[in-house]
Amino acid sequence: MNTLDLLEAEAIYVLREVHAQFEHPALLFSGGKDSIVVTHLAQKAFAPGRIPMPLLHIDTGHNFSETLAFRDAHVDRLGTRLIVGSVEQSIQAGRVFEEQALDANRNRLQSHTLMEMVRENRFDALVGGARRDEEKSRAKERFFSHRNIHGQWDPKNQRPELWSIFNGYHFAGEHFRVFPLNNWTETDVWEYILREQIALPSLYFAHHRECVERNGVLLATSEFLAPPLGDSERTEVKRVRFRTLGDITITGAIESHATTVAEVLEEVRRMPVAERGGRLDDLRNETSMEDRKREGYF
Repeated sequence: MNTLDLLEAEAIYVLREVHAQFEHPALLFSGGKDSIVVTHLAQKAFAPGRIPMPLLHIDTGHNFSETLAFRDAHVDRLGTRLIVGSVEQSIQAGRVFEEQALDANRNRLQSHTLMEMVRENRFDALVGGARRDEEKSRAKERFFSHRNIHGQWDPKNQRPELWSIFNGYHFAGEHFRVFPLNNWTETDVWEYILREQIALPSLYFAHHRECVERNGVLLATSEFLAPPLGDSERTEVKRVRFRTLGDITITGAIESHATTVAEVLEEVRRMPVAERGGRLDDLRNETSMEDRKREGYF
């Protein structure tokens, strides 16, 4: 067995443990490559049957149209159920309030909508595609990461996972976030995508797009980009791709000519910056991701 075989076997084991230990699990699905890989692993874990848990997408209302189109087609291929939590609906109902700052975005608001979905559907486990190498606070996660009744994470109070024994015991109202790709790297993910011939949204490959540089990050222009362009900001069509997918207002692009998985893989191997280094929400301060995770973020 090579490294990918071992990582695949580990992830499948984790997914089967989720199905065995929890009554109402769901797969968090963003339309990004990591969540797509998790659904591919889930197909293998539960073959020849269908994936025995729904997909849950928290929609900010500011997604790339390509991501949503891929999401819907992917759900149809899987033959599973999709549950969508809408941040826009949370805002319209007055349960959360739109940010008004210079770098305003809806990323933090997702935590509230996510917890609404947890309570409404009585989810006791949410399976995500996060990896240890994405960002320093991600490195503190376990495979089974406990959340209290408010969805909050305490990084100093995580359970030991010796000999791949996972403890999913929880009180009513609590739940777990589960990360089958915890030991994977960005390179591992792309190598696996290449080996398994997994389909991805076109955003991951080089294409021409109108962009604007803001705070050192290259953003795709859209009707959602706020505030309006400043006097010193100029839009320009560039050949770019995205390393990670999220809210269009914070997801940075990189200039690239990689149009195939193999070319992207070679590019990733040379990258000196972490995958989330182009996410404006992570650049607000050194602990922005951990702060959001303590509030219930993915």
